[in-house]
Amino acid sequence: MNAIDPLLQAAPAEVAEAATFRRQFDAMYAATRRSAAVSRAKRQARLDALFDLVHDNGDRFVEAISADFGHRSAHETRLLELFPSLEAVRHTRSHFGGWMKPQARSPSIWFRPGRARILMQPLGVVGIIVPWNYPLFLAISPMAAALAAGNRVMVKMSEFTPRTGELLASLVTRYFAPDDVTVVLGDAKVGADFARLPFDHLLFTGSTKVGHDIMRMAADNLTPVTLELGGKSPAILGPDYPLEKAAERIMVGKLLNAGQTCIAPDYVLVPAGREQAFVAAARAVVAKCWPDPAGSPDYTAIVNDRHFQRLQGYVDDARERGAKVEPLSAAQANAGTRKLPPLALLGVSDDMRVMQDEIFGPLLPVLPYADLDAAIAYVNSHPRPLALYHFENDSVRRDRVLEETVAGGVTVNDTILHIAQENLPFGGVGPSGMGHYHGIEGFKTFTKQKAVFYQSGLNGMSLFNPPYGALFERLTRFLLR
Repeated sequence: MNAIDPLLQAAPAEVAEAATFRRQFDAMYAATRRSAAVSRAKRQARLDALFDLVHDNGDRFVEAISADFGHRSAHETRLLELFPSLEAVRHTRSHFGGWMKPQARSPSIWFRPGRARILMQPLGVVGIIVPWNYPLFLAISPMAAALAAGNRVMVKMSEFTPRTGELLASLVTRYFAPDDVTVVLGDAKVGADFARLPFDHLLFTGSTKVGHDIMRMAADNLTPVTLELGGKSPAILGPDYPLEKAAERIMVGKLLNAGQTCIAPDYVLVPAGREQAFVAAARAVVAKCWPDPAGSPDYTAIVNDRHFQRLQGYVDDARERGAKVEPLSAAQANAGTRKLPPLALLGVSDDMRVMQDEIFGPLLPVLPYADLDAAIAYVNSHPRPLALYHFENDSVRRDRVLEETVAGGVTVNDTILHIAQENLPFGGVGPSGMGHYHGIEGFKTFTKQKAVFYQSGLNGMSLFNPPYGALFERLTRFLLR
């Protein structure tokens, strides 16, 4: 049985929980069917409430998230959760009025002087399933898009971040009407019941494995889904790019949230013969930024014991299969605090678990490549990643990588930053996800773009009425010329 599947015999409390949020869904669904129209003023009020919820309770979210992790850097939470959440709402508030206006389209010449346009309408009730690694940002960002599009929203928070979920659930009851936004808490069985609700759209952020399960559950209701998944995002170091500069940006991107980031660099491809030089440069970055990862308030813990043991298992498996483990810090792993100092892995191969699974932690395989053809071939021979990072100043080589590989998004000469661009769509491709959100792309994801044609009083459609005769034949021959 998959981890997300419910037990065949649910306990009475679980049945009650499912019944409660089913009633909440039914109330929301009924409200959307009474009237499809949602005014700009109503959408504005909901976005204002969302902004105030985050802005006025930032310190509470910092404390709750840190408690859920055992320790999360307060600075990282402010930078990686509070700031992008507020920025997503700010951007959406500034632009949604234009996004929701009807769009005029030119009808085909054969149907003029008729007119055509697109009406932007809310879908209805949107479901959002939030992962544990960025529990605030990955709730607020899609909520902003869904509310701007005029929808009502149900959010399922991860059971791995219960304090954050409880805080958000409590605040939502203060800032929103219960049939506008509601938060659902509970374990994977609750998540399965949530995914089976007949939402008008469902957005899931999480692992590729669970994404398969979510899509199957949603299929029972033909619920359209956006899947923000993960995968193994490569970083490619160009032959002439300054190695120390690349190592700094790769390691900072890798070690934010202790590597527990869906778009963290999962492995790095370096020109053959420069592996040890890269490891030395990475070690220098760690010494400068996190001189004592085990005790630093800026270095985040692994979220729970299960994930700590999973990462240790990757290291043990790689070592047993012949990989060389290169510590990037003198600090030792501490199972009690779940602080796992960063490690580089050399001599890895595709049969190792660390090269098969998304790492989601501070382990960085370093692979050599002979030439750019080989680097591109390696990336293309594996599942398409959520992100790709290329460190290159030569425009010809850079454009080759951009054109000859496929990834959800790319940052050139840095890491992570493409996700922070509200004017760019964010989403995966193939096993790393489907669909997009952020900015106008999120608005469109949660909007029905209704096509409308207005027939003119002066038109020739009657010429095509039956019974079909010689005139019809001449007209159709002309159309099919």
